[in-house]
Amino acid sequence: MKEGTHIELTARQLTIIDLVKKHAPITGEQIAEGLGISRPTIRSDLSVLVMLGYIDAKPKVGYFLGKVLTSEGQLGEKLRYLKVKDVMNRPAIIRESATVNDAVISLFMENTGFLTVTDDQGALAGMVSLKDLVKVTLGNPNAASIPVSMVMTRVPRIVMVTPDDTAIDAAKKMLDHQVGGMPVVVKNAEDRSRYEVVGRLTKTNMAQILVELSSGLMTE
Repeated sequence: MKEGTHIELTARQLTIIDLVKKHAPITGEQIAEGLGISRPTIRSDLSVLVMLGYIDAKPKVGYFLGKVLTSEGQLGEKLRYLKVKDVMNRPAIIRESATVNDAVISLFMENTGFLTVTDDQGALAGMVSLKDLVKVTLGNPNAASIPVSMVMTRVPRIVMVTPDDTAIDAAKKMLDHQVGGMPVVVKNAEDRSRYEVVGRLTKTNMAQILVELSSGLMTE
């Protein structure tokens, strides 16, 4: 079945789903008895519902709810289509000419683990994290006045995402590259080699959306 295909269920199929939901595991004979009809009459209905994922079956056990109707299945389906733009935060930005002291203050003010660094034209230049700042300040009494550009991770090495990337793909990037957050960017309209920063995505964002979706499913 293609994505986006919608098949309208019949009243009998909806009743079958309701019986399975209430009495699973339930046999085909028991479903037919509950409907007051013969088992062969509902054979095609059961096949359609299994094919669409509304119900599933195990030999010698019976029918039970399929992935489409379980909370896990609904959560997976919602996550599948969720975009970065649906879960990202506003960007926490600092200019590359700012100092390490400025960056430390901004980190605490923004309550974040990393800052996105931009150049004088506002294009993405790099990223600086709390770990970067701790490294440069330990044992260095002059660290406060060091320019952020000297300690940041520069663009070629930055892991980033776009607003239209899926949240699942973004989460995979975080895991693959072992990062706690990423800037969300779009390409500059005039210079496609440069990026404009439009947001930030963190592990906290991902955890929050999982909790919200799971809570919503459990209360439906």
